[in-house]
Amino acid sequence: MGEEPRRPDPDALLAAAAREGRGRLKVFLGAAPGVGKTFEMLGEARQRAAGGADIVVGLVETHGRADTAAQLGTLEVLPRVARPYRGQVIEEFDLDAALARRPAILLLDELAHTNAPGSRHNKRWQDVEELRAAGIEVWTTMNVQHLRSLSDKVARITGVRVAETVPDLVLAEADAVELVDIPSAELLQRLRDGKVYRPDQAARALKGFFREGNLAALREMALRRTAERVDADVTGYMRSNAISGPWPSGERVLALIGSDEAAEGVLWQARRLADALRAPLVALHVERPGAPASDDPAAALRLAASMEAEVETVVAGDLPRAVLEHARAHNATQIVMGRGRPSRLRRMLGRTLAAALLRGAGDFTLHVLPAAVARGEAARAGAARPGRRRALPHWLDWVAVPAVVGLATAISFTLDSLVPEGGLGMVYLAAVVALATWIGPMQALLGAVLSFSAWNFLFLSPRYSLTISSAQDVMGVVVFAAVALLLLGTTGNLGRSVTAARGRLFALRRLVDSARKLAGAGSGGDLLLVLAQEAERVAGCPVCVLMPLDGEPVPRAAVPIDAEPDADSMAAARWVLGGARRAGAGTDTLPGVAWQFRPIRTIRGHVGLLGIRLASLGENAALEGERDRLLDAILDQAAVAIERSQLMEEQARHAARAETETLRNALLASLGHDLRTPLTGIRGALETLRTAGPALSPETREDLLQAAEEETVRLNRYLSNILDIVRLEEQQVRPRREAVEVAEALEATADRAARGSGRPVRVTATALLPPVQLDPVLLDQVLMNLLDNALKFSAPHGTVTAAARREGANLTITVEDNGPGIPPEQLSQVFDPFFRVRRGDKAPAGSGLGLAICRGLTEAMGGRITAESPLRDGRGTRLVLRFPL
Repeated sequence: MGEEPRRPDPDALLAAAAREGRGRLKVFLGAAPGVGKTFEMLGEARQRAAGGADIVVGLVETHGRADTAAQLGTLEVLPRVARPYRGQVIEEFDLDAALARRPAILLLDELAHTNAPGSRHNKRWQDVEELRAAGIEVWTTMNVQHLRSLSDKVARITGVRVAETVPDLVLAEADAVELVDIPSAELLQRLRDGKVYRPDQAARALKGFFREGNLAALREMALRRTAERVDADVTGYMRSNAISGPWPSGERVLALIGSDEAAEGVLWQARRLADALRAPLVALHVERPGAPASDDPAAALRLAASMEAEVETVVAGDLPRAVLEHARAHNATQIVMGRGRPSRLRRMLGRTLAAALLRGAGDFTLHVLPAAVARGEAARAGAARPGRRRALPHWLDWVAVPAVVGLATAISFTLDSLVPEGGLGMVYLAAVVALATWIGPMQALLGAVLSFSAWNFLFLSPRYSLTISSAQDVMGVVVFAAVALLLLGTTGNLGRSVTAARGRLFALRRLVDSARKLAGAGSGGDLLLVLAQEAERVAGCPVCVLMPLDGEPVPRAAVPIDAEPDADSMAAARWVLGGARRAGAGTDTLPGVAWQFRPIRTIRGHVGLLGIRLASLGENAALEGERDRLLDAILDQAAVAIERSQLMEEQARHAARAETETLRNALLASLGHDLRTPLTGIRGALETLRTAGPALSPETREDLLQAAEEETVRLNRYLSNILDIVRLEEQQVRPRREAVEVAEALEATADRAARGSGRPVRVTATALLPPVQLDPVLLDQVLMNLLDNALKFSAPHGTVTAAARREGANLTITVEDNGPGIPPEQLSQVFDPFFRVRRGDKAPAGSGLGLAICRGLTEAMGGRITAESPLRDGRGTRLVLRFPL
């Protein structure tokens, strides 16, 4: 195989381009608290600062350690921001101050820290992401047990569940990882000497988390994760610089996954080799365009994923070349493969995959497992490979050969008198094409022999004898053989490629259609029903969607509607909900039940399960090939859609809580002002009457009593408004509809408002207005609030006009004043509770509830209310009510 000039890997170049403009991230990684991560970070920062670097300490936790505090030296430290929480004040990192200061390097301790409520971000690593996006380089510290993917392992080892975690992607995208490590014995001595925790805390830690075995396991995790990171750096450098591997910097095992029963055995052998070498494992499947559609590596690829291997699938016609290019690109040093069962001819010609790799893999160690050994490995490991179903038994493939040739012969007899004898060979060539396309190359080869024999014996002169007597016969034999061999080599592959392409096109269309339906689902229930419907179309058997409720899977949607797992199958559902892999029918976990369950996974964990009743497809049934992969792809789309729906619901709840909090604060502020003012006036008037009553003139006493009465009326109105807004918020307002003469109601309300304010209200109403089905009490309250608002905010001698008229299918009521008007940008807010237009210190008193009550009552009666301002010369406001006739 000739070597072509290598080019940089596009993905590596894109990754490098994505880091341009972002601040660098350096992580000081440790196995446990007390190993000296912060001490090392501060020491390196002081050296850089002495060299003139602009370094600022955003936040460093010394935990009372004198040596760590001394390391701060003269470094600039940002002040912390105080955040109240549950009656206490918590000092947190000031993100805004760091962005404003914008140092070259910012030190930020404890990457996994959870910020106090009220902070911009929930986690400190999110603060780091914003700092990096602003172009600031960040140095930070973290312990290996805080990695999200290791939290379960750490809990099993130490018995302590780590609550604060960091996504693995944050560490993977760090520009530098420095391991800070000390021996376990030294760390334990530091703990006993009080250099990590206070003596009372240290005693408890020594009995729990800080055991020697725990620390050794955590050290191994930290060392392994750092080694993996260094290995990724080396591989990334090679790929971005087009360096042909492998580099002998570290071991990496590549397992070649085929579609036969030995694939699982190859995986188990490769896993053991990788564990022995402490090396990462990569599982590679090369899909060839001409491969039969029955070749399905899905089970082996799922097993590889469960082994925490890096799974890769590539499409290539030249299998050895694709394997070697992938191995060099990923810096693999060990290649594990199964020998398979190649034909004797391929072995004699040296055309087997193992032979080709031996010729080209001079830089690799090649491990070839005999087929029997590979199958034995799979059996000993307990790998269960679901049985494949064939439409026909194998022997029928060979029976079809003489049948197809016989059909071609019958057609040739029919055309014998119409077509020259040489032309009848095309009929037999068509039979060879059909056999190569539909069945296989070996059957087509047999068909070619039988077809030529039948053509020669029955139709070529002399008939009924197998003779080649002329140059024309020789040419016919040569052409027929050449065309047949050419068809054998191309038609089968072409037919299988077309079939596979058609299947993939169908799967792609189904995937796009599913994505559109999932995106268009309105609610969570609709989303689950769409998922069940799409899964049922793909699987061809009953399905149901289960969601967790108090730790138990509960069916939420099913197709058909009565499809529900039995009690035995629910045990498999509980296992999947608590584990990470599919279980049930067709798997190696609880395979005896009727249902198979697949997890619906997101970055936040399992959000649900999909159940498939495979028992309805027959014994040992399993989804194959494209259907299995399509169903997994639909589950991935559904997971994103479900997570999006849950996030939207969570955001709506947060928004509702925020709005409730805003209303509560506004209500408290309003109570503090609008209740205190009338109460103060009433109390002052009564105290004056009580202490100086006999000495006051009758006019003064009358004024005081009138003032107290007015403040009492004002207070009563305010409390009534609060009760009304509460009733509206609780949807307790039920209009009692009856025919209302709007003109009469408007004139009566305007007359009452004019008497109360001492100012006239002009009313104009179109004659013969039809009666409207409204609640007369609620309408009177709305009109009174509108007129009171207009009289209050209009000029002292200004005019207020109320009008009623018919506009098409609506009855329109307007209340207009010539006051200062409402700023256009505040028109959309005037109907919100407790909102008041800012007018300065001399603005009339009010609670900001009147117009909110008007909107609520109007909408309860089926109408709508709008505001228009300014009207003329930058002044005036018009409030418009519209009720359908």
